[in-house]
Amino acid sequence: MAEINKIIHERSRLLILTFLAKNEETQVSFSDLKNELNMSAGNLSAQLSKLKDANFIQIDKRFKNNRPLTSIGVTSEGLDALNNYFDEIEKMIRSLRK
Repeated sequence: MAEINKIIHERSRLLILTFLAKNEETQVSFSDLKNELNMSAGNLSAQLSKLKDANFIQIDKRFKNNRPLTSIGVTSEGLDALNNYFDEIEKMIRSLRK
């Protein structure tokens, strides 16, 4: 049986990682990510914390024009984990369709 990464498998975290991985920008602002994924700030913060703890994303906090700006980017470890996750899901699908 496939070994599914439980950190990534949760819907919100999968959406976040997928969005970051396919985005042309290396960093996405917190507010853009929140709006694009239609998530509340609280839920997004909680999910980002879990992804950061797993070293799947990097969070940069700074100020721009005296206003806080939080940017998020996927790490190489996060990309590898996401690709492995998709590989495992594909294996599961192939095994069911035989």
